Parts: sequence; structure tokens; C-alpha cells
Amino acid sequence: MDSKTKPTFSRSTGLPRKKFFRARAHSNPLSDSHFPIPISPSHVDLSLHFPKVSSKKTEFADIGCGFGGLLISLATLFPETLMIGMELRDKVTEYVKELILALRKTSSGGGEYENISVVRTNSMKYVPNYFEKGQLSKMFFLFPDPHFKEKNHRRRVISVDLLDEYAYVLGGGGVVYTITDVEELGEWMRSCLERHPMFEALTQEELDSDPVVELLCNATEEGQKVARNGGQTFKAVSRRIAYVS
Repeated sequence: MDSKTKPTFSRSTGLPRKKFFRARAHSNPLSDSHFPIPISPSHVDLSLHFPKVSSKKTEFADIGCGFGGLLISLATLFPETLMIGMELRDKVTEYVKELILALRKTSSGGGEYENISVVRTNSMKYVPNYFEKGQLSKMFFLFPDPHFKEKNHRRRVISVDLLDEYAYVLGGGGVVYTITDVEELGEWMRSCLERHPMFEALTQEELDSDPVVELLCNATEEGQKVARNGGQTFKAVSRRIAYVS
């Protein structure tokens, strides 16, 4: 059935309609979910994600990518860079898959959006299964679940312990981008990055010259909602300190 005749797709744009893919705002990252996990990065079949691209490795990872707004924006900003979204919720992952496929078909230039993909996985457990040491140059953590209760802080996707894993898959000079509309979580993420010995904060001059920083607020559904409501956002952006031989 053609996408434009499916009820889950818009007849005018040919793109999937979010209302048919809605899910709970967040999932418990400590629960056991059932989906295939590669046993190592060498077992990741990139041809399933980027069928028209060969001899490249993924460089950007959008952790908890939601409905894929950031990926779509980054795809044209960095057309030669492979990037993947990692999302735990099955319906949301399916939406992003359908969106990417539809954009590939309907893009006017042809060949656009071939550099982005999505996978359903638990990034708090399986990041090292997907990426080799030093493989990534950017990781994004946009509007993660705040897990307000202190007993649930161990579920937060940014922690000093998890930053060990992120530092492992990031190359020297790689950047971690975080943003939230919850001030306490913003301070938590900033503090974790400041306390970790393998990260250093970007200067204001570096932030101002980075075209990605502007997307943190306006590329995602959550960021747009915050902007509409006149809310504040709290960013923390840090660089992976280069390896010392």
C-alpha cells in the first residue's frame, strides 16, 4: 500500500502522522526490554540503516531521539555524516523509521536523508555494543527524563558512571550536548560533566560558533513546546578531552 493511502500517513505530505505513534512520555531504562542487541560494534549491520552509503561509520548519536526532530535537522546540516537515533519506546522508534523512509522518497533533491537512521535500544545499557572506542564525534541528550524522585536518579541518562561509557565511544575532541527545561536536572548534568576527568566545558565563544547549539532548543518537539510556553532551558555542552598516548 502506498504511504499516501495509509491512514497513518498524511495524504498531502506523504509523511507519518504522530498521533498514530503516540506513547508514554518516558520508559523505565532499568527494565528488561526484548529487542535484538548486537554483541559488538562489528556485528552492527549498517547496510540496514544506510543502504545507499558504504565504507563509513556512524559519527553522531542522538540518545533518546524522540520523534526525530534533531536527526532531520542534522541530516541536511551534515549531509556527509552518518548519524543514528537511539530510542527505547517502540512506537516512537517506528514513527521515526517511517518518517525517514518517507523523507527519502519525497525529498526534492534526491539522496537526502540517506545519512540518518534509528534503532530501538536501551542506550543506558548498550552504547558500547553499537560503537567502537573513539568512533563518535557528537552525542546528544536532549530533554531527557528528569526522574525527579531521588531514589530514581540512578535512571538518569547522564551520570558520572555513564559518562565513562560515553567517553569511551567518543573520540578526542568529541562533544556531548545536553539540554533540559528542568533546572535541577540541568545543574545535575552540568555537575556530572564538570566532575568527570575526561570532559571539559566549551567556552562561550565556542558555543556561539557551533551551528548545532541553536538546534538544541528548536529542533525537537520538546524544545518547541518549551519555547511556545515561554519556558527556560538549561544547556551543558562539553568536549571529550583528547587521548594522551
